[in-house]
Amino acid sequence: MVLDNLKDGLRGAVNKIANASHVDKNLIEDVVKDIQRAMISADMNVQMALKLTEKLKDRALTEKPKAGTSTREHVIQILYEEFVNIMGTGKELELKPQRIMMVGLYGMGKTTTCGKLAAHFQKRGLSTAVVAGDTHRPAAYEQLEQVADDAGVPIYGDPDEERAPKVVREGMEEFKNYDVVIVDTSGRHSLEDELIEEIKRIRSVADPDEVILTIDASVGQQAGPQAKAFHDAVGVTKTIITKLDGSAKGGGALSAVAETDAPVAFVGTGERIRDLEKFDPKRFISRMLGMGDLEGLLEKAEEVMDEEKAEETAKKMLSGDFNLKDMYEQMEMLSGVGPLQKIMDMLPMGPSSLSDDEMLETQNRLKEFRIIMDSMTEEEMENPKLLKRDRIQRIAMGSGTSPKAIKQLLSHYKKSKKAIKGFTGNRKVRKKLMKQIESGDLKF
Repeated sequence: MVLDNLKDGLRGAVNKIANASHVDKNLIEDVVKDIQRAMISADMNVQMALKLTEKLKDRALTEKPKAGTSTREHVIQILYEEFVNIMGTGKELELKPQRIMMVGLYGMGKTTTCGKLAAHFQKRGLSTAVVAGDTHRPAAYEQLEQVADDAGVPIYGDPDEERAPKVVREGMEEFKNYDVVIVDTSGRHSLEDELIEEIKRIRSVADPDEVILTIDASVGQQAGPQAKAFHDAVGVTKTIITKLDGSAKGGGALSAVAETDAPVAFVGTGERIRDLEKFDPKRFISRMLGMGDLEGLLEKAEEVMDEEKAEETAKKMLSGDFNLKDMYEQMEMLSGVGPLQKIMDMLPMGPSSLSDDEMLETQNRLKEFRIIMDSMTEEEMENPKLLKRDRIQRIAMGSGTSPKAIKQLLSHYKKSKKAIKGFTGNRKVRKKLMKQIESGDLKF
């Protein structure tokens, strides 16, 4: 999970403050120690941890809460502000025509990130292509070809050519009419002179608007020296931290790079082509503290949601015509957004309401519900009242489940339908919502 050590420590500190009978010096000192331990266990710089917590302690004990704000809320707000400050500005890549050069050592996730970045621009209406500038690593072209295919963008490369600058020059010419061209480059196991010289030549040929360094979250505080070395060689402008979903100690990379002149633009949070998130320190820390990130959740939903289908489903729900087919489509959209844990992290204090075991059980149950519905006929999906004993037995055999599981699905469906009916039962409210949907004022 993403920075579990830091996340658990920070949420524990927030809960300790929120549940305290009163906030005093002893509580603040206790919380400060908890936060120091959480930061150090997440591999964040020790001096940074001490500096932040000293400032937190000083502000909490000397600043007065703003009018209408409780002491507890005031201390939590200070905690939020100080963590945002150490994470840097978070500068995103602009949605405009540009040339991008990717650099980094072997094993940092650079090639995969090329595909994710290409998908990011392609989905936002910019014609995008990738150039295979890694001519040394075995099967580098084939890997980039696969991620380019996943992203739905063209690729240029020559697996038989060892001169990377030549391939890049030809690729830039091939895609001169594209809005965004992303150039993959070779890596090494360490910052060797040969690597530095090659990326300098590629930079001269590609003349990129952005030079992006990719760093694996697990490298920790070594990220700082790496970022500086690449920056000295080719002028790194942005950084992408990869594999943050699999590192409980990614704080080292985040904090180290945040102090350089190459701010974090994105973080990789999974294996899928869309598992690339814009790094916004405010939203990132909000999620760490359990305050949620509803804006991020809506962005993810928009990426996978079929707008016409969503509007059609909304109209059916408002008319009271909500069947299993509609519920199945909702589950499909939900699974497209990401794992349940990731979705819950984006809801304010979401994970506090479900344990890890409950989260896994809920995820598995939703998956089982979809398998059951895959074994139903179109008629049964549209008219669940048909599902009597004989049909339930047939569906149980076809889905490899049990009649009990199917009855649980039907119970879930009835509760969902009842909840929708309760929300839209008022005729005036229903009519107003229908008009908003038809006019486009209400978006789904």
